[in-house]
Amino acid sequence: MGWNMSAIVLKDLNISYGTTRVVHDVTLDVAEGESFALVGESGSGKSTILKAIAGLAPDWTGEITVLGQPRGHRVDRGFATTCQMVFQDPYGSLHPRRTVDAVLSEPLEVHGLGNRAARVVEMLAAVGLDQRFRFRFPHQLSGGQRQRVAIARALMLEPKVMLLDEPTSALDVSVQAEILNLLKKLRREQGLTYLMVTHNLPVVGFMCDRMALMNKGRVVEIAPATALHDGSFTDPYSRALYAASGGNPAREAQA
Repeated sequence: MGWNMSAIVLKDLNISYGTTRVVHDVTLDVAEGESFALVGESGSGKSTILKAIAGLAPDWTGEITVLGQPRGHRVDRGFATTCQMVFQDPYGSLHPRRTVDAVLSEPLEVHGLGNRAARVVEMLAAVGLDQRFRFRFPHQLSGGQRQRVAIARALMLEPKVMLLDEPTSALDVSVQAEILNLLKKLRREQGLTYLMVTHNLPVVGFMCDRMALMNKGRVVEIAPATALHDGSFTDPYSRALYAASGGNPAREAQA
């Protein structure tokens, strides 16, 4: 695949909540243009890693670098143009009393960017929503439409790196595939790098190039997504997770 630059580098990353350490010595390297998954059961520290990269979990040590820029411990406005996060629950992440237009315009206002109306329309189209949705409120949208709006908002500043925290797990199964297909298409069209948290191995098989398997806050194995076809995991925990998914889960997602 010939990637040359790293999009995300984590080196000896430790993250704590108060006195409890939840992530231990995580080191990994996500190449530019790659789609990389953090996989494991809930409570394994996956989402906490995304929060630390996004600047939402300040209590960490080690190194976090995004597109060559070291990440500090504070919210950094310029960082928003490089890296954005899409959360699990699209209802919780959209302001209930703001229209879709206001939600999508806000990042442009904060960063003093013009041509807002045209950019809003263009981004809605990119996520498969037409003009009619522009002046609706979140409660007037389905779960899948809300997640499309959340993805559009994350893309308004044209970041190159997207952090995806279980982006389909709160949605109906029928809608999950639509959103995954949309994310796949956007990655291809906009040259995005994805770091995605999921507990769902079929999603990894469909979306990702490689994965880090996590158990109790540690990375136990980094494996190519092809391991989901041939079962070539080496760590006992990874193998158990794979077996629990019924072996070759990649077939399921293709269906």
